Amino acid sequence: MLTHSYSSIGSHVAQGHHPPVDFAYLRALVFEQSQNVLDPSRDYLFETRLQRLLRNNGLNHLSELVRLLQIRRSPALERAVAEAMTINETSFYRDGRPFELMRTELLPKLIEARRNMRSLRLWSAACSTGQEAYSLSMLLAEHFPQLAGWNVRIEGTDISAEVVHKAQSGTYHRIEMNRGLPARSIVRFFDHVGEDWTVKPEIKRHCHFHQANLCGTQLPFSEKFDVIFLRNVMLYFSQETRKKLMANIHKLLAPDGILFLGSSEQPANPEHWTPVLAGGTCHYRMRVPS
Repeated sequence: MLTHSYSSIGSHVAQGHHPPVDFAYLRALVFEQSQNVLDPSRDYLFETRLQRLLRNNGLNHLSELVRLLQIRRSPALERAVAEAMTINETSFYRDGRPFELMRTELLPKLIEARRNMRSLRLWSAACSTGQEAYSLSMLLAEHFPQLAGWNVRIEGTDISAEVVHKAQSGTYHRIEMNRGLPARSIVRFFDHVGEDWTVKPEIKRHCHFHQANLCGTQLPFSEKFDVIFLRNVMLYFSQETRKKLMANIHKLLAPDGILFLGSSEQPANPEHWTPVLAGGTCHYRMRVPS
């Protein structure tokens, strides 16, 4: 239904002659939708990442998409543009040091502290296609069998509906499996079908994936988390957006909880956090008021 109206936009553009693309408009749209600040030096990414969106809507050129959006606001199309421009780089056990520190030091202490509640909640924020959340689930299954009777819940959220759908499927191609996964984990925790591997039910049952905008008015949780992975998320956010997000994260982390950021990231409001260097990496605890 929408394709016909989109195509009519393109029909007014002479074959081979397109007006310049208003990249500033596209950057502003992405910021409005996702709070991602895209540098003009990365404008070329619009050309590659929006190609499928153009095809799906019967458009031939980015300038047609911009013109369409300027003529008539379309929340669904605007959201699709922002999702396509979201960075979705991930792998299993990405930067293994936080996982190793969790195994050797952090989780044993957390599990001891929760022995009466018998409950553990972890959050992979900006989970992309789910490898981080599944890595956490595999870590728990392999090294902490005492959690078998516990209420363990791993939440994964991402702004992109497409990557959330893939995370929910738990199915990965051979190339994705070769990035970061030990052979023992592949054999133990995945079923092999053709060129793909699918996460086994024992690992998948703890992981729950949802579409959510970290910079929205409200995060989709009310209960506190014991561990939050918010890694490589804030690199493209403005300082104001970072402060708002970190304030919301602060509200959702348990008083003795653990926060992991990306190796090149720091909290926007350092007065609320205590950095802890251990195991060749850094994690954060909530600062106790003096």
